[in-house]
Amino acid sequence: MNIWIVNHYAVPPNLAGGTRHYTLAKELVRRGHSVTLVASSFDHTARRELHLQRGERYKLEDVRGVRFLWLRTPPYAGNTSARVRNMIAFAHQVWRTATHKVLGKPDVILGSSPHLFAALAAERLAARYAVPFVLEVRDIWPQTLVDLGNFPRYHPFVAMLEGIERYLYRRARRIVTLLPGASGHMEEKGVNPSKVIWIPNGIDLHLIPNLSNLWPPRQSEVLTVMYAGAHSLANGLGLVLEAANLLQQDGWAERIRFRLVGDGPEKPALIRRAQELGLVNVSFEHALPKQDVYKLLAEADAFVMVLQNSPLFRWGISPNKLFDYMVSARPVVFCVSTPFNPVEEAQAGVTVGPGDPSNLAQAIRKLAEMSPEERREMGLRGRRYVEKYHALNQLVSKLDEILRELTEESTHAALRSC
Repeated sequence: MNIWIVNHYAVPPNLAGGTRHYTLAKELVRRGHSVTLVASSFDHTARRELHLQRGERYKLEDVRGVRFLWLRTPPYAGNTSARVRNMIAFAHQVWRTATHKVLGKPDVILGSSPHLFAALAAERLAARYAVPFVLEVRDIWPQTLVDLGNFPRYHPFVAMLEGIERYLYRRARRIVTLLPGASGHMEEKGVNPSKVIWIPNGIDLHLIPNLSNLWPPRQSEVLTVMYAGAHSLANGLGLVLEAANLLQQDGWAERIRFRLVGDGPEKPALIRRAQELGLVNVSFEHALPKQDVYKLLAEADAFVMVLQNSPLFRWGISPNKLFDYMVSARPVVFCVSTPFNPVEEAQAGVTVGPGDPSNLAQAIRKLAEMSPEERREMGLRGRRYVEKYHALNQLVSKLDEILRELTEESTHAALRSC
C-alpha cells in the first residue's frame, strides 16, 4: 500500500518532538508498505525553519526508509494568532501541493488532529484521489479550547471547529483515537462506535535499554524527580514548582531535586515563577531528540506525570512520555484527573489527586522515603505493563489490519462500479 499520513508536527527521531508517526511508519515500511509523512518544515519545538532553503516550497526527504514531505509554513512563537495562521497555511499547502506527482497515487490517507485544519486537508486529499480517509484523534477539538482555554461554548471559532469536527467524523471511514474513552464523546456527536478504534501510543521495544543498563551507578542519595516533555498550558507544570517550593520550605531541598526537560510556550513563565519562589531544587533543561531520550531518563530516580485539573481528560490520556517513563523502570507520580490510569493499573507508582501541590509534595516525599529496592520493583511493574500492552509491533498490527481492510473494501467497491 501507498500510505500518506498527514501530521503537521511529525518529526524524525533526530529531532525533539512527537515521533509516534515516524515509529508507526517505520514498522509499516518493514511490513512492505510505502509510507510518507506530510509535515511542516517549520519545527514546532525549535520554533524555526529546519528543512527548506530559501525559495523552496516543499522537499521530499528519506529518513531510514520513511519519506517525509516537508511543506513550508510561516513562523510563529507561542499560542498566538500567528500560530493559527501557521495551521491554516499548512492545511492550504497540503491541499495545493501536487503530491501525486511527488509521491504517486495513495491507497489510503490518514489525517491526524493535533489540529483539525490538517485533518480536514487530509480528508479533502482523500476525496480528490477517491481513497479511504482515516481520522486520527489525538486531542479532542474544539473541546480542548472550552475546557483548557476557557473559550465559551458558542464562540464563533469554537462553533466553526465543531462544524469541522462533526464533518470529519462523518467522512472518516475509520476513526483511530489515542484516548481510551473517546468513543463516548464521539457517540455524543453521532458517531457509530463501530467506526472507532483505540490505538494508544506505544514503545519500540528494540530501542529501549536492557534492564542491566537501566540503573547506572549513583554517586548521591539525592532523589532526582524528572519531567521530560512539553511545557504547555495543558501540562500544568506550575503545580510541580509549587510542590518543589513546599518541599524546599520543609527542608527537603538537599534530598529531592527536580529536572524539568523540554520546551514550550509556558517555559519562560515557569522559569520566572521558579525565580520568584527562590527555588534551588529545580533545574530547567532543553528538549532532546527522541533518539537520546532513554539515556536521559536513566538519570532519573522517579518521574512526575501531571496535567491541568480539567474535565477534558475524562476520556483518558495517552502521552508518549508516560510510557517512556514506565518502560524506563522508574516509579511515576501520577497527578491527572482521569478514570484511565495506567500507573495505578500497573501498580507502578503513586497516584494523587490533581490541583493540590501539597498532595504532590507528599507523594514525592513518600518515594524519597522508600528504599531503592522498593522503587525499583515499582518501576519494573511499569516496564512489564508497557511490554504487555504498549509494544509498538502489536499496535502497528492493529493499524495495518485496518488499512488493509479499507483498501480491500475500496477495491471491491471500484470493481462493482465497473
